Amino acid sequence: MNCSAPLPGSPTLCLQPLWDRLLGLEGWIRSPFFPVSFSLGVYLSFCLPYVVMDLLAPRVVALQRYKIQAQNHPSVKMMANCLFQTLYNHLIFIFPLSVGHWYWSPMDLPLAAPELPRTVLDILACLLLFDFQYFVWHLLHHKVPWLYRTFHKAHHKYTATFALTTEHSGAWETLSLGFFAAVNPVILGCHPLCSFLFFTVNIWLSVEDHSGYDLPWATHRLVPFGLFGGAPHHDLHHMKFKANYAPYFTHWDRLLGTLATLHAKST
Repeated sequence: MNCSAPLPGSPTLCLQPLWDRLLGLEGWIRSPFFPVSFSLGVYLSFCLPYVVMDLLAPRVVALQRYKIQAQNHPSVKMMANCLFQTLYNHLIFIFPLSVGHWYWSPMDLPLAAPELPRTVLDILACLLLFDFQYFVWHLLHHKVPWLYRTFHKAHHKYTATFALTTEHSGAWETLSLGFFAAVNPVILGCHPLCSFLFFTVNIWLSVEDHSGYDLPWATHRLVPFGLFGGAPHHDLHHMKFKANYAPYFTHWDRLLGTLATLHAKST
């Protein structure tokens, strides 16, 4: 059944209206400016609430109770430094690659939207594949001293994470992890809408991981059985350096014995 023509009385769980709206912006989506503006716009939008929280937390006790490292608060200078690094990477490295991709491989935008169940499964598959790729990449960059010093050390400048540290990294790290995220929907044969949604979810989870807050509605509290690490999992990585290499899920760290928890740290 085509999503654009549901059966009478069937649930309106259809992505076609959303996809039709996006197709109305086809000229912009096909332009070389879209990847950078989309990535940067989504990232900064997700960071903004946490930036406000970081500015208020030193004076608001209710926020401090959710901060993982309550004694550490990022300064405006620290935030500005991270923001500059993000803008620099996007303008100097990501934008030229976007222009090259626009020229050599124009985006194909089909008229029909994907089915919702398939889209959900594809997003989950992309996340699991990215989680594995990042785990291997991350583990290597911590186990090989030259890789750590040359490429990954910049991301560990701050041992207490805050949202804008998410993309505080050098060109190699930014481009290699961006490559994983970009190529996974292609490998799995995803619809462009699925790709956009995966990019959005991936950016959100990454920002949440680096937020420095363990909020009641955080993703890791919604996923059962400790399968998802979330901000406590990744914040502890920045504190200990030698544990919790997977960005989101916990199964690879469990299997390889590199899983650490805040409870274990305090005992």
